[in-house]
Formats: sequence, C-alpha cells, structure tokens
Amino acid sequence: MKQYDMIVIGAGRASNLARNAGKAGKKVAIIEKDRFGGTCPNKGCVPSKLLIGYAEVARNIQEASRHFIDATINHIDVQKIFEETNAHIEKVDPAYRAKFNENVTIYKGEASFVSNYVVEVNGEQLTAPKIVIATGTRPVAPPHERAWTSDDIFPLKGTPPKSITIVGGGFIACELANFFDAVGVETKLLVRNQRILGNEDEEIASIFKEEFTKHVDVDFDTHIKNIAHDGKIFTLALERKNGEEGEHKSEALLYAIGRVPNTDTLKLENTDIQITKRGFIARDENFQTAVEGIYVVGDASGEHMLQHAAAMEVNHLQKVLLLGKQEPYTFKYMPHAVFTHPEVASVGLTEQKAKEQGVEYIAVSKGWLASAKAQSLRIKYPRTKILIDPNTYAILGFHLIGPHAATMMHQVLSIMHLDNDIRHLKEMLYIHPALSEALLPAAVKAVSAVNLNK
Repeated sequence: MKQYDMIVIGAGRASNLARNAGKAGKKVAIIEKDRFGGTCPNKGCVPSKLLIGYAEVARNIQEASRHFIDATINHIDVQKIFEETNAHIEKVDPAYRAKFNENVTIYKGEASFVSNYVVEVNGEQLTAPKIVIATGTRPVAPPHERAWTSDDIFPLKGTPPKSITIVGGGFIACELANFFDAVGVETKLLVRNQRILGNEDEEIASIFKEEFTKHVDVDFDTHIKNIAHDGKIFTLALERKNGEEGEHKSEALLYAIGRVPNTDTLKLENTDIQITKRGFIARDENFQTAVEGIYVVGDASGEHMLQHAAAMEVNHLQKVLLLGKQEPYTFKYMPHAVFTHPEVASVGLTEQKAKEQGVEYIAVSKGWLASAKAQSLRIKYPRTKILIDPNTYAILGFHLIGPHAATMMHQVLSIMHLDNDIRHLKEMLYIHPALSEALLPAAVKAVSAVNLNK
C-alpha cells in the first residue's frame, strides 16, 4: 500500500490544491477517471461560453435592423466553430497535468474507498491522513441511447446537426438552444411547464421568456411520449398538458434536465462518510465530512453547484490543510449568470423565495433607459429588480436582465462584499453614460422606498 500525505479524488478545481500541496513539499496522489480540469473547462462553462461568443455575433447581425442597418448573414461555418472549440478542449488536459511537480503522482482511473483512509484505483491501494473528494457531477442520463447530454457536445464528434431538439428549461438548455438557433441550426426547445429559468425571480423570468421566445422555438407544457430513431433522424411523439398530441423530427436530441453526483462509484458504504437524500456528500462548515481528515468540495457536496463556488472552496480548504487555518467558511452571497440572449445575472433572494421564507423586504424594479448608453442599444426590456431589507438598507436580492448583466452585477457584488448597503450604490460616482449607470435609478428608487417605509 502506498502512503501519501494527501489524496485528491477529482482533478477539476481541486487540482490547484494538489499542485500547491506538492509545491509545499507534501506527497500527493491525484486521481482522475476522465480529463484533467474537470467539467468547467472541458464540458461546461468555458467551451459553452466559447460557443455563445459566436451566437452573440450572429444575434447582433440578425438584429441590426433596429439600428437602421440592413445586414444579412451569408454563411455560418458551424463545423469550423466546433473544430475551434474542440481544439480548445484538447489543450485543457495536458495544461492541467503540467501543473504538478515531482511530489504529485497522477493516477488515471476510477477511485473507490476500501475503508475510511484507504482508496483503491486500478487495483492499487493508497492511503493518506487527508483525503479530498472533488468528484463533481454528471448530466442525468437521457432515456434514449442515441440522445445527447451536454457531455456529448464538448467535444462534438462528427458533423454538427442541421436540426436539434433540446429538452429542459434550465440554464444549460437555454444557453445551448440559444447557440444552436443563433448559428442557423433548426432548434426546438421542449419544456414540461410554462416557465423557463424557473429559479430566477418571476419578474425577470417573465421578461426572459418573452424575449427568448422571439428567437427560439419553444413548446411549453410539452413532454416526449415516445422516441424513435431510424439511424439518422429522431421522430418524437409529443404530448401536451391539454392532451393534444403531435410529432417532431430532428437530427439530434439533447437532454439538459439536471445533474447527479459522481459519488455512486466511490463505494462510500465502506466508510463512515454520510450522504444526503439526493446522493451528495454531507459536510460541515470546514468542508469536512463525517470522517475527520476527509473533505469534500465543489459540486459533490450539492450545495453550490457553480465553478466560482468550487474555486473559493478549494482556496479555503488549501488554507485549512496547508496553513492550519481553522476558521469556518461561509459564503456571504452566491451570484450566478445565464449567458443567453437575453443575459441574466442574479444574487440573493428572489421575490418568491422571500415570500416563502417570510422575509421582510421591499421590492423595486426599474428599466435601464435613463442611461444614454442603454438607449443606444435600442432595446426596451433590460431591467433591474432589487429586494431591500427595510430596516438596514441591506441588499437581499439583486437581479438583472439585459446586455452585459453578468459584468454589471460585479459592481453590486463589491458593495455586498464590503458593506452591504444599497445607499452606497446610490451615492457613488458613475462614469457617464456608461451602461453601469443604469443601476443608479434603481438604487435611488430602492433607497427612496425604504425611506418612505420608515
């Protein structure tokens, strides 16, 4: 049995911990069954945003008429787009492997626990007093063997389809549907209910639905009753809530209906590690499992399934394991964005969540057209929605829909991080007429609403 100071299972964000532990002189084993780098740079946020970059250019040309510009797209080389994206993905694994010094041993294979501190990989047993589980998640398996998940897009093998049906109403489904539609692939999105981006604030989601469906063909209240595939084309028997039935054909069928943890192969039953009802690994405020010295970070915990959350958790755990810091880590807030057309960014409570939780709040909503830069975009839908604590002026929730929403949100996040008080957003000096200036009228309205409530 080989002895190490630390074993890291999963080479996504946690590969940074393995690298820095190796640099600190620790003897480290890192185990990965797939590509180094994990989901984000290989199959998730990075390659999907590379695709969205192409979609944004296409959308700008398609919508040029609102600027009195007559523009047409003569050709979009979708094959070349995927070749470029595939080429990026090919560089990820070797780049991550090159991070490690001689103190880090790489194991390519599937890890499983023999006991609390003993891990087996490729028939070999390893042990360490510190073990970090960072095994992430995978897409829910589709009901047909020829159907895709997002894992089949990155990298895409073969010729891109000329038509695609996407099942799901979350951010992955919407981002991919927007991309394929924008670059000229005949696209249909199937949603089981009336909402897309159902976790967003209802007001924002309503605006999103109206704008998104101007481009993407969406069938709401619809599910697939039967799937047939003749070797080239999917024939889908559709059923709607009202009982109406229909048929739809496409070259590709992609499911984006959620993700499940990669903990089922770890043989955690051989340990004292506890799992939740959803199959994720339970942990405390220091990311430690029920077994002392064994930690879990990232999506495997099921708490904050976002890359930026995983990165922060790994950074904190590095301080715990390498610097002896024992202070618990709690996120002050957890922002996210949906990179579609339109773009959405959000942090904190939605209004529906505030109501469910009985939180006292004041909600205000304001468009962006007080900003000349926003006016220059010649669109009317962009909006800011804010939930404020009427007693402290603290931002409880902040929601944006419009171009560069994710970038604009960072101005709000800075205030929330340093001193969460909406009055700072009202009183600060803005560059005129930068797009971020569109936040000012909303902040003024929020502060006025709180003052009137006192």
